[in-house]
Amino acid sequence: MFSFRHLLVLLAIVLVIFGAKRLRTIGSDLGGAVKGFKKAMNDDDDQHKPEQLKSDSQDANFDSTPTSKSTDDKVNKG
Repeated sequence: MFSFRHLLVLLAIVLVIFGAKRLRTIGSDLGGAVKGFKKAMNDDDDQHKPEQLKSDSQDANFDSTPTSKSTDDKVNKG
């Protein structure tokens, strides 16, 4: 199983390999990337909302009753 002791050993190894300064810049870069990704996702959602509302109103005006020429012809002939 994975315990707290394993996590400490892993962090110590990473600290020795990369160094404290390098880990700080990696963390900063990773945080900036996540923040940018979240901002882009929110901006993308905001741009699609007006289009979605517009398409929903168009769908509400659409008459979905099926009309078929062949059934109309059968009724007129019959």
